[in-house]
Amino acid sequence: MTTVGVAVLALTACSNPIVTTDETTQQTAPNAAATASTRPSNDKLVNAFDYYTRTDDVRSGYYFTSPSGNWRCVIVPRTWVGCQSSTGTGRIGVAGAPQTVTDETGQNVVPNSIVVRTMGDAQFAAVPAEQVKQPSGTAKALPFNKILAAAGFRCNVQQEVGVSCVSDQTGNGFTFSNTGVSWQYTDVR
Repeated sequence: MTTVGVAVLALTACSNPIVTTDETTQQTAPNAAATASTRPSNDKLVNAFDYYTRTDDVRSGYYFTSPSGNWRCVIVPRTWVGCQSSTGTGRIGVAGAPQTVTDETGQNVVPNSIVVRTMGDAQFAAVPAEQVKQPSGTAKALPFNKILAAAGFRCNVQQEVGVSCVSDQTGNGFTFSNTGVSWQYTDVR
């Protein structure tokens, strides 16, 4: 066989999607491409810069409130996103919230927030109010049916649904209002 003939056979073998081996006479097609999951929409994004506040490395974040002002939220870049009542004290005020949650020290505490971290499931948590409240001034309201996408997270507020946030890395998120919570992101339609 000539060098050109070997090259043609090699190219033909590489372009053939069917694999054959000497071990069997059965042909095997390659695995079908994984079906793409539905990606959150990007057509209703707000300018994330308008929500960013930097005071120091600990307090930098994207702060917003619901249009009613009842809820305040923060996206801590590439770490977590969380929301709590604008009063920042006491229980979270969401139907179905547990009486207590375990904090990072192992103590049972009253949940006042809903959070989702870059990695992990969304959950009720106890977060100091100063971590969710904008350090200075008043946080800007995120308008209904608009999306704030920043630093690995996205959030929106919908009049019929409530506040919804998700980790872009895992797809884990939450949607809540005073009437209840679901542990998934609800995209703006």
